[in-house]
Amino acid sequence: MNDGSEATPYLRTDLNLVSIAALPDFSTGPRHGRDDVFAVLKAAGYRGVQVLGDQLPHISPDGLRLTATGRVDALGDAAKLAAAHKGAGCDATTVHVGSGLESDDEMDRLVSAVVDASEKFSYPIYIETHRATITQDMRRTVDLVSRIPEVRFNGDFSHWYTGLEMTYGNFEGKLAFIAPVLDRVRFMHGRIGNSCCMQVDIGNGEDEPHVGHFRAIWTRAMAGFLRDARPGDYFCFAPELLPAHIDFGAHRIRLNYARLFPGPDGVLREEGDRWQQAAVLTDIARSCWEAASTEARAA
Repeated sequence: MNDGSEATPYLRTDLNLVSIAALPDFSTGPRHGRDDVFAVLKAAGYRGVQVLGDQLPHISPDGLRLTATGRVDALGDAAKLAAAHKGAGCDATTVHVGSGLESDDEMDRLVSAVVDASEKFSYPIYIETHRATITQDMRRTVDLVSRIPEVRFNGDFSHWYTGLEMTYGNFEGKLAFIAPVLDRVRFMHGRIGNSCCMQVDIGNGEDEPHVGHFRAIWTRAMAGFLRDARPGDYFCFAPELLPAHIDFGAHRIRLNYARLFPGPDGVLREEGDRWQQAAVLTDIARSCWEAASTEARAA
């Protein structure tokens, strides 16, 4: 992503709008339909929002930049997304690709289609590291990079940290092993998990072991970006903190990301305020950016 200026490469702090969907009653965050959500986001320091691709016709972000999400399951999907999302004024799209059951050849064809569409439309499409997709496994994703080095990623590393239990064994060795992926991260979904739960409240962000591990991953990815960055390039960090469930009319979709715990009355409630946690994650990202920038200047 590039803003067309001669600015020093920088960190852009966005928010995935699902982070403020179905906020618990005790949350201090803005409410859809009750607050001027985009004004609140700007006042909080966010510079853009990320939305589901099918929501784009209904979003007018009022001065905030816009990015989208989507899926690529067939070879023509990436080009369709690139054309539609660029036409809607988006700066980039992050995508889930495939189911994870593909052969290496099928995997390569889907990724090549993403790379080709990104180049054809001059539009960034970043493949997310995500469970139940082609990038669900560290080994296969590193091997993918060796075959298609042009690929670029949206890093949601809770899927690997928790899903592959990166702390079971040599964490530093695994961090070194995934370096080819980290070097190609250009967008990041902010979420922190521990060894067994993918999305956990981290309080004020003090360095519990899992928080420290995510700091290391994020800093390493940002340093990889800075090594190749040109004037006007920016790295996008967008917390994506999903609720336990979302209601659509009479239907409830259970996401099971936010953990629920019983209160004094026995009623299940989210463990924390996702609005406040997004701010904590953004502050951590800024400190990781400073660390990566210091490393880049010293190199």
